[in-house]
Amino acid sequence: MDQLTRLVNKRLHLGVCGSVACCRAADLLRAWRALDLHVSVTLTPGARQFVTPLLFAALGAAPVYTDMFTPGEDVFAHLEPGQHAHALVVAPASADALARLAHGAANDMLAAQALAFDGPLVLAPAMNPRMWAHPATQANAALLQERGAQIVRPGCGGTACGDQGEGRLAPLTDIFLAGLRALAPQDMAGKKVLVTLGPTREAWDGVRYWSNPSTGLMGAALAVCAWLRGAAVTAVCGPGVSYALPRDLDRRDVTNAREMHAVAAALWPGMDMGIFTAAVADFSPKPLGPHKFKKAAAPQGFSVDFTPNPDILQTLATARAPHQKVLGFAAETAPDMAALLPLARAKLARKNADLLAANRVNSADSGFAAPTNSLAVADATGREEIWPNQSKADAAWDLCTWLLRL
Repeated sequence: MDQLTRLVNKRLHLGVCGSVACCRAADLLRAWRALDLHVSVTLTPGARQFVTPLLFAALGAAPVYTDMFTPGEDVFAHLEPGQHAHALVVAPASADALARLAHGAANDMLAAQALAFDGPLVLAPAMNPRMWAHPATQANAALLQERGAQIVRPGCGGTACGDQGEGRLAPLTDIFLAGLRALAPQDMAGKKVLVTLGPTREAWDGVRYWSNPSTGLMGAALAVCAWLRGAAVTAVCGPGVSYALPRDLDRRDVTNAREMHAVAAALWPGMDMGIFTAAVADFSPKPLGPHKFKKAAAPQGFSVDFTPNPDILQTLATARAPHQKVLGFAAETAPDMAALLPLARAKLARKNADLLAANRVNSADSGFAAPTNSLAVADATGREEIWPNQSKADAAWDLCTWLLRL
């Protein structure tokens, strides 16, 4: 979601505690600032043993807090994040910080700011694996979670001290997305959303397949967008989808169209929304055998017979319950956007969808593998729009908003 502009001017406060991992907090700051978020920072005394306030100020953090009651600083600086920030993220969060936050201590700037903060709180612990596993630390984390804090659990692996286990700072993508989720409206909370994304591969011999250039970026943007806004998301991913999705998003990997249909159909009765972005092959070749087909076997060429694949969008849209909403996609080749809109309208009716987005795949800045999309969008109430080229993250955000209002 590095091209999302729908959270511009939101305010986030970042707390940084003493840990070898605190140098990575600068990369978090850089990523959030790239989205034009306002980010302020507090460095604990332990953090300042590893990094300096100047580093964070140089990367755009404002203000950068250090100690309580610093001469010349606002005596009420410990209250400022609670008055202006929309979310508070502590990354890395040390064992000491977890203990102080859990028990309401206010003996340093960050602890006082957290105690006076009543918005969303995200904590990303980082420490020695034995410290993280200690019952006291686990109890503090559980208590904070019961009070509504989101814990971005540490990752597993080697730590700076040489120990192995759970305790190292979570992947930055997880913390980055958790911060965005804390800033986003939770207007999809309680919704269960199914997203299909990526291509399918239909084998015609033991090693070759029939496919298309889809990378799944549009579907990944929609899956992450729905997750940011509070939905419980299940993503059915075709082969080659390599985008980082949130850790608590339910990902199901499939290869061909029939597998995708079977998995999606099994999940569909428990969903509130279906977002079908996958570029599913309409036909499958009849395989020429389980082994590699040799050139010598057909020196003059050969033919491959194709059979229709299940129509996932139409099948599930037709079988839906009254409360279920369906967003479908159409990959089209059209001379211009005006010619795309009738195609979107026709597919909307044919597939029995609530909302249909058509994009041009014969344009370099739209469709397969492009970071941006130009869309013709139509819904079942008769509303139609042509959207100018924009990032797929922004298009996903606006499509989720439209689907929610149907």
